Amino acid sequence: MPGSVKLRSIKRIGQENNAYEFTEDSEPPEKNEEPAIRIGFFQLFRFATCREVLMMACGGVCAALHGSAQPLMLLVFGMLTDAFIDYDVELNELMDPDKHCANNTIQWRHLSAQENLELNMTRPCGILDIEYEMTNFAYYYVGIGIAVFILGYIQISLWVTSAASQILIIRRMYFRKVMRMEIGWFDCSSVGELNTRMSDDINKINDAIADQVSIFIQRFTTFVCGFLMGFVKGWKLTLVIIAASPLIGVGAALMALFVARLTGQELQAYAKAGAVADEVLSSIRTVAAFGGEMKEVERYDRNLISAQRWGIRKGLIMGFFTGFMWLVIFLCYALAFWYGSSLVVDTQEYSPGTLLQVFFGVLIAALNLGQASPCLESFAAGRGAATIIFETIDREPEIDCMSEAGYKLDKVKGDIEFHNVTFNYPSRPDVMILDRLSLLVKSGETTAFVGPSGAGKSTTVQLIQRFYDPKEGMVTLDGHDIRGLNIQWLRSLIGIVEQEPVLFATTIAENIRYGRPDVSTDDIIKAAKEANAYNFIMDLPQKFDTLVGEGGGQMSGGQKQRIAIARALVRNPRILLLDMATSALDNESEAIVQEALDKVRMGRTTISIAHRLSTIKNADVIVGFEHGRAVERGKHDELLERKGVYFTLVTLQSQGDKALNEKAQKKEVDNTDKTSLSRAGSFRASLRASIRQRSRSQMSNLIPESSVPVVGELGPRSYSQSYISQKDVFDDEDETVEPAPVMRIMKFNAPEWPYMLFGSIGASVNGGVNPVYSLLFSQILATFSITDPVAQREQINGICLFFVLVGIISFFTQMLQGYAFSKSGEILTRRLRRLGFHAMLGQEIGWFDDHRNSPGALTTRLATDASQVQGATGSQIGMIVNSLTNIGVAIIISFYFSWKLTLVIMCFLPFLALSGGFQARMLTGFAKQDKQAMESAGQISGEALNNIRTIAGLGKERTFVAMYEAQLDAPYYAALKKANVYGACYGFAQCVVFLANSASYRFGGYLVQQEGLHFSLVFRVISAIVTSGTALGRASSYTPDYAKAKISAARFFQLLDRVPKISVYSDNGEKWNNFKGHIDFIDCKFTYPTRPDIQVLNGLNVSVKPGQTLAFVGSSGCGKSTSIQLLERFYDPDHGRVLIDGHDSTNINVSFLRSKIGIVSQEPILFDCSIAENIRYGNNQCKIGMNEIIVAAQKAQLHDFVMSLPEKYDTNVGSQGSQLSRGQKQRIAIARAIIRDPKILLLDEATSALDTESEKTVQEALDKAREGRTCIVIAHRLSTIQNSDIIAVMSRGYVIEMGAHEQLMGLKGAYYKLVTTGAPIS
Repeated sequence: MPGSVKLRSIKRIGQENNAYEFTEDSEPPEKNEEPAIRIGFFQLFRFATCREVLMMACGGVCAALHGSAQPLMLLVFGMLTDAFIDYDVELNELMDPDKHCANNTIQWRHLSAQENLELNMTRPCGILDIEYEMTNFAYYYVGIGIAVFILGYIQISLWVTSAASQILIIRRMYFRKVMRMEIGWFDCSSVGELNTRMSDDINKINDAIADQVSIFIQRFTTFVCGFLMGFVKGWKLTLVIIAASPLIGVGAALMALFVARLTGQELQAYAKAGAVADEVLSSIRTVAAFGGEMKEVERYDRNLISAQRWGIRKGLIMGFFTGFMWLVIFLCYALAFWYGSSLVVDTQEYSPGTLLQVFFGVLIAALNLGQASPCLESFAAGRGAATIIFETIDREPEIDCMSEAGYKLDKVKGDIEFHNVTFNYPSRPDVMILDRLSLLVKSGETTAFVGPSGAGKSTTVQLIQRFYDPKEGMVTLDGHDIRGLNIQWLRSLIGIVEQEPVLFATTIAENIRYGRPDVSTDDIIKAAKEANAYNFIMDLPQKFDTLVGEGGGQMSGGQKQRIAIARALVRNPRILLLDMATSALDNESEAIVQEALDKVRMGRTTISIAHRLSTIKNADVIVGFEHGRAVERGKHDELLERKGVYFTLVTLQSQGDKALNEKAQKKEVDNTDKTSLSRAGSFRASLRASIRQRSRSQMSNLIPESSVPVVGELGPRSYSQSYISQKDVFDDEDETVEPAPVMRIMKFNAPEWPYMLFGSIGASVNGGVNPVYSLLFSQILATFSITDPVAQREQINGICLFFVLVGIISFFTQMLQGYAFSKSGEILTRRLRRLGFHAMLGQEIGWFDDHRNSPGALTTRLATDASQVQGATGSQIGMIVNSLTNIGVAIIISFYFSWKLTLVIMCFLPFLALSGGFQARMLTGFAKQDKQAMESAGQISGEALNNIRTIAGLGKERTFVAMYEAQLDAPYYAALKKANVYGACYGFAQCVVFLANSASYRFGGYLVQQEGLHFSLVFRVISAIVTSGTALGRASSYTPDYAKAKISAARFFQLLDRVPKISVYSDNGEKWNNFKGHIDFIDCKFTYPTRPDIQVLNGLNVSVKPGQTLAFVGSSGCGKSTSIQLLERFYDPDHGRVLIDGHDSTNINVSFLRSKIGIVSQEPILFDCSIAENIRYGNNQCKIGMNEIIVAAQKAQLHDFVMSLPEKYDTNVGSQGSQLSRGQKQRIAIARAIIRDPKILLLDEATSALDTESEKTVQEALDKAREGRTCIVIAHRLSTIQNSDIIAVMSRGYVIEMGAHEQLMGLKGAYYKLVTTGAPIS
């Protein structure tokens, strides 16, 4: 999941529903200065007890012994080879009819014993019983095999067990410490991140301190022993081999370097395309409004080409280096055997067995060194993960909620006072929230806080709970600074009911019991009665034992609210804090809840924050907040006279309420309608909600409801979504999709069949290399038993040349395979990305409101899914062809030379393959099972972190820690069980090879003696099959990629196959020539698809004649901007019709309709290109010349300003126009709308964000642009509206007054009030 969330400007084109911008990095950028790893390797074990240290030591010793097994086996192998060769030489000698065996020595028949001695005929004969020898060697092998099994089991199970106990301790410590942290710390670290740390990062530590360590020790020992053996047995040959090996190292290093560099380039190139995709998807409304879909697809595609090029280069380079490495390896073979054989044959320093021991000793040492390096990676990853986790464990919280410090007062009266408090949130240090606030709340009184959003009302409540400490000044309770009081005790005095109460996923009774742990059932019932909750609870089938669901999801808003009130009352609090406790309710529930609150306020200090008058009127004192200060204080009537903050609030609201009631009387609306309506209106609740959302979003970074809109479109329910628990979000992500059929994936790749064909040919040749190697290897052994020195030399040279040849061939085929498959794969990826992007832009706007389709999620989907599909085609095909030919060729060779021996070895094949597969599996680890075991613990930690404020307010941290720790036992025992299974499997996988060898060499000995099989064929068959067995294991390890590819492809096809509700690409629908621009809204009702419970438009009736200007005024959330979106056909109304020139909008061709409409919005979105390009964007139908751009710019009062810039029209505006001021952006947007030459012009608060001077200029430009066009204006400043033909005052989704300025002033209604008091209309 993307990590950090940046808040974007809150209002965008046509209500761009993106209050957030996702960045993919989870680390905040400031971290870069210090190194990511600040922990030494041995510090990872700081939580190990003596027992664990002992276990790890034993495991380490076993690992070292295990590591020496392979070199030991080579000793046996060398002796075995010598035995075979001696036997063969004896057979060869005795084939000479002139020689015979006398006295166990080979002698010439026609010479005396004395003469034979003089000729040095001392070669023994008749003593060597090859079967007996082989039986002995078989016993050695079995012995080593069994030892390996036992050591492997012990080493793995001990390390895994010790790691499990350490991880258990780390998890406990970490969660305990996180739950103690102050709230400000949670603001700065997202919940998503903390959850990831709990699961993934701790798993990474686990990987670093478990089996990987023992495997590293084992491999390192093998490396050391192998080299030692090489040097002890034959230092000359060892030096020759070592001299050649740097080439391999250099090759590998260069390959890593190039691949890293090219991957970087490819990612960078794709990042550009990704940035385009992100920019376009974030401003999808602008793209749609100006019909720029195809233009954007082309722009995206252009950026994909360079990514494709780099990808192909990467494939070629990888092929080149893999080929190079094989070439070097084969040259090494040639050199080693050529030089080694001269040492055996010419100077007779080595026996053939020694040659093999030295050669394989060095080879195995090198291989194991290579295999030990992945362990180092996991150590580094573990240290990186541990850095942050251990730092958190060591951090001392600034406000420690579990500390016993601080004193408790004997008697609490309940006077709360703020003395010059200044405060800003730690997550946003630059935004001053409270500014020298002084305020007194008397005990026993009800004080109401009112004021616009962001004025600091909720913040004062949080300071009283001591979630934060003020920067300056102090908060006192009965004259004591609350910083000196015990936190748990202080919070136990306070009951709080929030706007969106958080319930925990348990029963109703338990939820109420959270208020006070030792509470009796009678108290619960009493509290429920006081909160007016008793009756509805008793109506439920399970009464108090009803489960409320995740986050209270099974309950309605009013029910949740009342349970929360009961929970607050059960505490019997001295201080009651009500933060918009009723705003999320419909009228009926509100009345009930309000009544409950009025009952319980008696005799307690109560602070109530509310936006509804009904809630505030009967408070003892009303305090008006503005900009972080308390600006007015008094009773309802006093404040009305002051005409300040409170007054503005009242006039707006009573107006809306009155209108609504009249309407309700006019037509008997059924109940449901009424409830859903009243939910939508609440004085600027939406703005408040969005500000709220901001502080939440720091706290819980779930993928936000992407429809958290803009100021405006939203009733107060806005942040219910921030409680979608982590889990839900992920469930949605991995919707179950049927894996796509491979044929369909292949179809997309069909044009590249020649590449795939050649690639496959290359791959099959590469597959044949291994078996050919075993042929050559056994052939060399055969030469050692040739008695004629000349023939022997010739054969050896021939074979070494053959090695060189194979190396050269393999170099070219590797390159061919790498290039061909990367080419076909990259082309496929690009094609899929393009198609996917094209399909995304074709969806209707409502689709983008779904949080699963937020720009962040979609760009990630384009980036990852498309490249994962390569896993089913491309290089994967190469790997599979490679493995299959390898196995095929090996089996053919083996059957051809000795079918009996082949059958014996093939019995072991399944086990070999199994062990190969198991080792591949082991490298990837058992992460999946671990994840499942941790799931229930994860749910608890997720719930705790998401609702940390509620938990802190109730003082329930300890309960959650205990619950979490109880859940950790299951995964711990699972890990212990796993340690044994895993150890046994590992031991088995390691010892199979030894057992296979013992059986096959023993049987080989029998065949050599009884059936006269040549000994070199024994080696040939055995090495061919053993290498192919490991290839089989490798092939089986590719399956996960393949499965992933099929699922990614399926997700992609799902997108391609989706039919949008409003299709941009289709040519169907009406078009007509003389488009006039006559607009009628007829009884339109509308709800946003993502928030079906909030009625935004409720029977909107309004019409505009061609050339007229209509102005909408009204408070936020009354549906002004929504009506514009219906006109653009971003959405279709649920009920009623929008007519344009008498045509129903749902039947008009979408792109035709949009091409007639120009829009300028409050926060215009510009694209990251030149000014000219941005203006040109207004008309994507045809090519636009520079002259037209200049004309449009002049009309928009923009031309002079552009000419003053150094690069004039080619000036880049920066991402989202960040290089320009607001007025300049606004004028570019106007020019962009003018160049369309639209018949209908929509101005959505086009000047509200400007200062007076720029506003004048922009306003002039707009007045010019309006001439002769139908125009709809949404504005908050009266000056902008006065000269409109029609002014429509909206409230709660329909028009309450309509007419020209003078008419409305005459009515003395809502409009008149707003104009005369000069209050801002919003």
